[in-house]
Amino acid sequence: MTTGTGISRIALDPFVTDLDGESAALRAAGPLAAVELPGGVPVWAVTRHAEAKALLTDPRLVKDINVWGAWRRGEIPADWPLIGLANPGRSMLTVDGADHRRMRTLVAQALTPRRVELMRERIGKLTQDLLDALPAGGEVVDLKAAFAYPLPMYVVAELMGIDEALLPRLKVLFEKFFSTQTPPAEVIATLTELAGMMAATVAAKRAEPGDDLTSALILASADGDHLTDEEIVATLQLMIAAGHETTISLIVNAVVNLSTHPDQRELVLSGQADWSAVVEETLRWSTPTSHVLIRFATEDVPVGDKVIPAGDALIVSYGALGRDEEAHGPSAGEFDITREVQNRHISFGHGPHVCPGAALSRLEAGVALPALYARFPHLDLAVPAAELRHKPVVTQNDLFELPVRLNG
Repeated sequence: MTTGTGISRIALDPFVTDLDGESAALRAAGPLAAVELPGGVPVWAVTRHAEAKALLTDPRLVKDINVWGAWRRGEIPADWPLIGLANPGRSMLTVDGADHRRMRTLVAQALTPRRVELMRERIGKLTQDLLDALPAGGEVVDLKAAFAYPLPMYVVAELMGIDEALLPRLKVLFEKFFSTQTPPAEVIATLTELAGMMAATVAAKRAEPGDDLTSALILASADGDHLTDEEIVATLQLMIAAGHETTISLIVNAVVNLSTHPDQRELVLSGQADWSAVVEETLRWSTPTSHVLIRFATEDVPVGDKVIPAGDALIVSYGALGRDEEAHGPSAGEFDITREVQNRHISFGHGPHVCPGAALSRLEAGVALPALYARFPHLDLAVPAAELRHKPVVTQNDLFELPVRLNG
């Protein structure tokens, strides 16, 4: 489409009917593409690997929404369906510089590599329990609902100290949070209820701390500094949202990829390739995160033969980056777990804002996938891959369901 400014923009499909085709169109537009988000919101998208790495570490691009000209001018409505992603509250996701380093340091004290590694045994037990509950004998089951969804949700609930009784309601709220189709009347109500649930969790942990990440965030300190309740609430919501959605899609997409590439499946089942290669190639080729919102230009920022004008917004189109031939070679469009540089992708981000939960997501997928295929080595899709439907979520590579036949 062409806007009143004369700029031709690629409108992102709110129903995500052809994610691969859309990503290819973005790459074809060059390293910087003019796009329109659902709701008619104009932004820029970086579509190439090298340019994305440069922009993700460029101090001229910040996370402060008050730099966004459209926001300052009142052009972004409070009930825009993506407002919770563009303006999710004060956390390390939305601040820069010294504030970001401060929050990142405090979060790192809580989410330590040791804490993540201690989850391995529990993840293994949860995985086996979910597998035991699946029907055997070649039956068809929605693997997303029965396995890929509950595993990350149980893990993040235990890690964060969330009451499991809240999980069904959190599922409903986060579906509304991410969806482009949430009715305007429900947007603010959803954000308010989510914040209230997080605040109640923080209050409960202040009163009675436990061996969980929320309690650790409350107790974390550096040079006498602590996170405020507002910062803990926003951080908690961020980590729950990112911590389950990314891992769900990673597991689902890996199963789809192996089912549609039986030669690759045979390589990993026979031990000729490692499961970590499946995880990394899935992260690159069908990244769980399609687009990440949003950074804002404090001054004009040239990218190739285009410019992000001061006050404009930038999104990072990870779905396009993962198949950039300049970064991944002429076979970038192929799913290949024997690829020499399997972790060259930046699907968990790059620079100071790289996802702090990347290790946990890799751990969950690295435990779940080999256990799933050890139980059902001939697992296959129950419908053609072309019939799998994406949810109306422009930020996540997320399917409604994953019907599979559980062949042993």
